[in-house]
Amino acid sequence: MENFKMIAKTFFGFEEILAKELAQLGAQRVEQGTRMVSFYGDKGFMYKANLALRTALKILKPIKIFKVYDEKSLYQGIQAIDWSEYINENQTFVVDVTMYSEVFNNSQFVALKAKDAIVDQFRENTGKRPSIDKDFPDLKINVHIDRDTCSVALDSSGESLHHRGYRTATNMAPINEVLAAGILLLTGWDGKGDFMDPMCGSGTILVEAAMIACNIPANVNRKEFAFERWNDWDNELFNKILDSLLNKTREYHYKMIGFDKAPSAVAKAKDNIANANLSEYIEVFNQDFFESEKETDGPLHMVFNPPYGERLDIQLERFYREIGDTLKQHYANTNAWFITGNLEALKFVGLKPSRKIKLFNGKLETRLVKYEMYAGSKRAKFQQ
Repeated sequence: MENFKMIAKTFFGFEEILAKELAQLGAQRVEQGTRMVSFYGDKGFMYKANLALRTALKILKPIKIFKVYDEKSLYQGIQAIDWSEYINENQTFVVDVTMYSEVFNNSQFVALKAKDAIVDQFRENTGKRPSIDKDFPDLKINVHIDRDTCSVALDSSGESLHHRGYRTATNMAPINEVLAAGILLLTGWDGKGDFMDPMCGSGTILVEAAMIACNIPANVNRKEFAFERWNDWDNELFNKILDSLLNKTREYHYKMIGFDKAPSAVAKAKDNIANANLSEYIEVFNQDFFESEKETDGPLHMVFNPPYGERLDIQLERFYREIGDTLKQHYANTNAWFITGNLEALKFVGLKPSRKIKLFNGKLETRLVKYEMYAGSKRAKFQQ
């Protein structure tokens, strides 16, 4: 099988960890861009990337790049592709557009022109035309216009890869699964120690942490990928790739716990953890973090997503001060990381973060911060 270029889309700030993931999986010619990483691999590797990558949102397979100056050049460029290689007149497709262009200002117009070019080609050649299906298309086409350059790619993933397949129940402000996995990898979480999420909500961070610890492929629970509807779909190859990934899973021998003070959140977290087949590794308790104490003397890796005040009604100043107080008084020998979209609120924690990483949660600018809580005094640690 021959290698071809692919593009993995991701969140701002995750490019480096996604490039590392790709290199570890065996991708060739890995190059970082903005919110994306390009790489080369064969069809089997495309299946593998969709199954295993934790920080990718989509895997695209580019098929043509051309210059676009106006409506006519867009239409001609799309028509120059032999679409019969990818679908037939009895199948369905949809066009998804992203663009940064002064020539075009309406993505729906671009999608309509691209659709017309494809449909007209089939009409001329066969007298029939494929239909549009926005929900379950046989082929999802991605058109990306950057100034005067148009890239056409096939979307091999379909629904965004953050739809892992294990989460059926969510609470008010659930964290995106890819965002959770990326945060965990940025914190250096490798599964070699005790882990805690003290505000676990519907359990996403816990599930992603356990999957990393056990080296379980990120999308093993997913129902479908877009490439399964492609003309060159190879079920046997896919199963071979999946088996090889599952053979590399490992056991986790430490404690992983989650707290939430809302009983409804705990119930949802337990459901999602059970859906991901990870109940044996994770315990979830109905507990207020501010009334808790660390149970072990050993090191603890803590990662959480506290409320930002955007959707949940809390007194921010008091809430963030209590986070700092609880860590200081009850969580010695802990590396505590959390993400917040409320940059002002960080002032109230009363601790100096040892790291700050800029990320985005949707369009909201956030910070991932690290607080190192030492056992005993900091000075004593460095004098040992």
